[in-house]
Amino acid sequence: MTKALYIAWQDPDSRSWSPVGRLTRDASLYKFVYTRGAEQAGKKFQPFGRMRDLHVAYQSEELFPLFANRVLPKSRPEYQEYMEWLGLSKQDRDVMDELSRTGGLRATDSLEMFPCPVPDANKNYEVYFFSRGLRHMNADNQERARRLKPGENLYLMQDLQNEFDSMALLVRTGDPISLVGYAPQYYSSEFTQLLRSAGQEEVKVSVERVNSKAPLQYRVLCKLSSPWPSNFAPCSKGPYEALA
Repeated sequence: MTKALYIAWQDPDSRSWSPVGRLTRDASLYKFVYTRGAEQAGKKFQPFGRMRDLHVAYQSEELFPLFANRVLPKSRPEYQEYMEWLGLSKQDRDVMDELSRTGGLRATDSLEMFPCPVPDANKNYEVYFFSRGLRHMNADNQERARRLKPGENLYLMQDLQNEFDSMALLVRTGDPISLVGYAPQYYSSEFTQLLRSAGQEEVKVSVERVNSKAPLQYRVLCKLSSPWPSNFAPCSKGPYEALA
């Protein structure tokens, strides 16, 4: 089964995220290609390492160093707890699944990785994501996030006056309302389209797990599920198109 992750790059000026590459694994072969978003970013975007040509498909039997450096080694003492934070099995470890949950985030660059959803066996849309931006919330909201319970319902709400992202979606609790972060920016447009196509009552957001001792970026793991609209085709056009 082929697994795919898109690489999002953050523009240093606008702070907006755009897909610039796609990493796939088919059996034991990894493949990386740049997408049209890399061209659209212009000179501000710099190709990765030795993969300088935007129009070449790169292949390797091992995970490319750029991405391997974003995977936590099994030898690290916090590895078991880390996998629990992600809600993944350490026995059946899959680095593509790990990267899809963590986003491959590093403090030293402006890259993030995310999967392109595909319909499940029941023709539903389902993604997992960590609530973002908790560090920007006040202390009361951070404490409410820490007290969330697995299975608790959450809701998406547009942040219409967000000066950095006009499509930003806040994650909130039910009454009494507390803000417990944001949906990842690269999902904002997609989630908004789902809310409009499938209907707000059909799009379910819930708490998957709460990691009270984890860093804030791994504090609240959420799950969004929805029927797959008939006209819905994520990651298929524009900046997502492969150049090679």
